[in-house]
Amino acid sequence: MASERIKLGASYRKLYLGTALSNIGDGMSGIAYPWLATAITRNPLLVALVAAAQRLPWLVFTLPAGVITDRVDRKRAMVLMDTLRFGFTLLIAIAVFFQQDSLPAPDEVKNVVGTRVGLYALLIIATLLLGCAEVLRDNCGQTFMPSIVKAEHLERANGRLWSIESVANTFIGPPIGSLLLLVAFSAPFFIDAGSFFAAAALVAAIPGSFRVEHPDGDVERPPWRAELAEGVRWLWRHPLLRAMAIILGVMNMASNLSGAMFVLFSQDVLGVTPLTFTIMGFGFAIGAIIGGYAAPWLSRTLGSGTCLAMTLGSAAVTQLLVGLSSSWPLTGVIFAFGALLGSTWNVITVSLRQTIIPPHLLGRVNSVYRFFAWGMIPIGAALGGLVVAVSRHFVSNELSLRMVFFVDAGIHLVLFFFARRLLTTDRLEAARAAAFSADADPQGSAEAAVPS
Repeated sequence: MASERIKLGASYRKLYLGTALSNIGDGMSGIAYPWLATAITRNPLLVALVAAAQRLPWLVFTLPAGVITDRVDRKRAMVLMDTLRFGFTLLIAIAVFFQQDSLPAPDEVKNVVGTRVGLYALLIIATLLLGCAEVLRDNCGQTFMPSIVKAEHLERANGRLWSIESVANTFIGPPIGSLLLLVAFSAPFFIDAGSFFAAAALVAAIPGSFRVEHPDGDVERPPWRAELAEGVRWLWRHPLLRAMAIILGVMNMASNLSGAMFVLFSQDVLGVTPLTFTIMGFGFAIGAIIGGYAAPWLSRTLGSGTCLAMTLGSAAVTQLLVGLSSSWPLTGVIFAFGALLGSTWNVITVSLRQTIIPPHLLGRVNSVYRFFAWGMIPIGAALGGLVVAVSRHFVSNELSLRMVFFVDAGIHLVLFFFARRLLTTDRLEAARAAAFSADADPQGSAEAAVPS
């Protein structure tokens, strides 16, 4: 363990701890936000709109965020965005604090009638602002990692970071959030705000400047649209990353089609309370922890392409099983299996991008990639609400909530057959090898990075 810490470095440990603290807060809000939404309204479209609003910035702000990332000091940008997230979350906490006496108890949300319009509007606006700050912060965070960790240790560093994010988000934060909900509806939001402030302080303590120099030296930067176009061209000419971005986009759309309705599914079909909802989520956490640490070994043993295919295949199976389930403990077990393989996708693909994209283009190309990959999330969330709202006219409420999981499973099954021939181990390893090759284009030519 000591040797690994020396290799990853003190700066990485500060980033790791800051990530852990902020994700504990996110885990608490992961319980609080959906429960707050269902305490404000039971309309599936309005509940889905909250999830869509949180992810909409990934569709509309991701590309400009990439240009900003390549122009500014990435550490300072992360600190500023976490500080803004502290402020926005504190605003929600204060608003809920002053209205919590009029809200139903967390275990009585199914009795809500109508919509509290004022609080709902504030929730939508605040989640949009939080989403914008998250876009820039996360893009800077992923492009920041290669500056503090050596390339040969990126999979280990990303695996550990992904594991602690999963532990904090789904194993530590949610139970605390559930208990705090029983104390006061506003309590999880206040703690979440504090976690962002702590994360900002830890990242600020990392020494050094992290503004990336252009390879041509101190030259006048072109207009931001030209820089953005350069990032778009690089990704689009890279057949492997282009395919990976589009496939991940469809995956995220499918997952959020069901994910946006999961809180209603859990309440109305599985009959959970905030506490049992949290315990069910432990399955996801356990699987993600194991998957994050096992991802480098799985990649070496089975091949990175095989691991990605297993992620898609397992998602089809797990979503189908969740849709058929009426037991929250069984759903938790299914989540554990799905998360174990799902976390390997993140570790493998993020590490690959950090390795093969040139440093001066990393922010922009990463943002274009995430535009395709994450920009589909709000679309999926909105479609999930629409599927439930429409199907309720033809089938029971319970079957309409199960329907989104069946649709999700079908999309992942199609993706499995489509991606198996595109994301092969040979293609991934060839791209990685080209990045380390002295013959690779020093300006980051996409053609040099992946064989045709």
